Amino acid sequence: MSATAQAPTPQHAEVPFSERLRAATWGDHEAAEHHGFTQALLEGALPLDGYTAMVAQHYFAYVALENLGRALIDDPVAGRFHRPELLRVPALVRDLEHLLGPGFRDRISPSPATRTYVARIEQMADHPEGFVAHHYTRYMGDVSGGQFIRQVAARTYGLTHEGLSFYVFDELGSLPRFRSDYRARLDSLDLTQAAADRLVRETRLAYQLNTEVLADLGRHHTPGVQGG
Repeated sequence: MSATAQAPTPQHAEVPFSERLRAATWGDHEAAEHHGFTQALLEGALPLDGYTAMVAQHYFAYVALENLGRALIDDPVAGRFHRPELLRVPALVRDLEHLLGPGFRDRISPSPATRTYVARIEQMADHPEGFVAHHYTRYMGDVSGGQFIRQVAARTYGLTHEGLSFYVFDELGSLPRFRSDYRARLDSLDLTQAAADRLVRETRLAYQLNTEVLADLGRHHTPGVQGG
């Protein structure tokens, strides 16, 4: 190397993509995690109807996400993240049947924020790296912070497995091992720089859309809570 040559830029040449993605989206992740609605849930101050409403909004988002995942199963980028044991819609159906009864579909509807979120997910049909962004945002959160939500909800609402199925990932085995494998899949993606940048931008947008869903829930279920 000549004296004037520069070392590779760490953000792209040396840092694994999964670390770059995490660093670039950390502020957006924190905004969602520390939202007033989320804090009320984690502090045991959210009424059961607020928790139920959150589960209902999850249902619409995951129907869209998992339908798209099946459509992209043969895609060389999106297909790498397809794992049947991750699918959450069956668990959400069980939870909503427990919380609202077998006719729950007649009692729920997507909020305006959720409709926007679902529409964005559906737009990723022609952008597999965008699908990965939404997949990462949802599932990696579910198997990480979602496990703490599971504990709090069990204690707050007296729920056992019924009503909490969404957060149960027994079929995955070791959750730390799953997260490590997921990051390895991100790192091994053969993306152009432009596609990698799009994935980062879409992940940030996914967090923002999630935060807007939480804000909508907060306006109805945590009045007076800052950020709610």
